[in-house]
Amino acid sequence: MITMSDLRKTIGNRIRIIRKLKGLTQQQLAELSGLDDAYIGAVERGERNFSVDTLEKIVVALKIQPMELFQNLDDSSEVEAAQRRAIDEYAITVRELSVNQIEALKRIVGEIRKAFED
Repeated sequence: MITMSDLRKTIGNRIRIIRKLKGLTQQQLAELSGLDDAYIGAVERGERNFSVDTLEKIVVALKIQPMELFQNLDDSSEVEAAQRRAIDEYAITVRELSVNQIEALKRIVGEIRKAFED
């Protein structure tokens, strides 16, 4: 069972991962969220309790859905953790593409999957 301290650390780590995938520094996230950069660092390390309002500011600044912070909190294997990182990167990439680019990317991924099946 996950404890509140573990949950805080896990959510903080997810914030860090998503922030880095988006190419943001703690300072940039702080500016976008209206929070102090030292506070962002403490949240990412799981050292600070944070309110739902604070979490909302971070989610809005990262331009993500709140549920993205809670997905696969219990990655129990190295494979699951690697899958989560890949999904995060893919989701961030797709958000920045046009519909035509997304369709092209889907075709490319389909071809890559076929190559691995052979």
